[in-house]
Amino acid sequence: MPLLPCAELHLHIEGTLEPDLVFALAARNGITLPYADTTDLAARYAFTDLQSFLDLYYATMDVLRTEADFADMTRAYLRRAAAAGVRHAEIMMDPQAHLARGISLETCVNGVASVLATSEADLGISSSLIAAFLRDRPAEDALGVLRDLLAMDAPIVGIGLDSAEVGFPPSLFSEVYDVARAAGLKCVAHAGEEGPPAYVWEALDVLRADRIDHGIRSLEDGTLVARLLAERVPLTVCPLSNVRLRAVGTIGDHPLPRMLALGLNVSINSNDPAYFGGYVEDNFAAVTKAFGLSPDELATLAANSFRSAFLDDERRAVLLAEVESWRVSQHRPNLQ
Repeated sequence: MPLLPCAELHLHIEGTLEPDLVFALAARNGITLPYADTTDLAARYAFTDLQSFLDLYYATMDVLRTEADFADMTRAYLRRAAAAGVRHAEIMMDPQAHLARGISLETCVNGVASVLATSEADLGISSSLIAAFLRDRPAEDALGVLRDLLAMDAPIVGIGLDSAEVGFPPSLFSEVYDVARAAGLKCVAHAGEEGPPAYVWEALDVLRADRIDHGIRSLEDGTLVARLLAERVPLTVCPLSNVRLRAVGTIGDHPLPRMLALGLNVSINSNDPAYFGGYVEDNFAAVTKAFGLSPDELATLAANSFRSAFLDDERRAVLLAEVESWRVSQHRPNLQ
């Protein structure tokens, strides 16, 4: 069966650090880890909420020290994504988390960007980089990092807002987003996963976000749903992540079917796949099994991902044609 071509729009590159790579980079950099082995580390990938995940997430990323480390992490993700049918990836990175560890902007940005620069030639995946800011740190810090990124002419296509959501509304970062937009950058923001629908409103009205990461709690506000429909606002949903972080109880409780039925511009993504039990293909498999999604519904999700991506029209048209070809193939009689 041909692979469903799709874009991955909600992916934190630090969240692709698998236990074996964590140990390999630790060995290369002479770091002693507080885990017995990869099995011991993997056993800790069980979370009760977003904060419990973040604690481990920041601990394991300490193995990232050199440009080569960031490049190896990025290359490992892209190889896996290519094998799963991902044709375009917009990758978020958290520069503040690395600066806090004494790692320079140049090291983390150049390490990731060096691999993205050749991803299409090497693996058939077009790609771009988004600098995501930590909402549980002062907005002034984010603004300073953004100005440094602009000064170094970092190869980023946009900015994002992530980390602990509750208690840190998007409006705190209005100036950061104003500066980014003036510099010609695209704007995305996490909102409406743990936080209320009001955070989605703020991301749209105050930050003027082009895309909402998560957004599943938007369904609690009918007026917001009507706006999301009217404006075709992209929502990058991460089902397995939502379950692991207890935003929903089980996959069967996920609002994805309702979002699809309403006609919302929703796509499937993996968020932090090494920590949440699955890459994008695993997310597709989980929702297909839980909800019996048809080939046409899967093709809609994939087409939404390409329409919501920061792509030029020519590349978008090529990728949408691939989705349509896949959809048609699923309706073709099996002639074996």
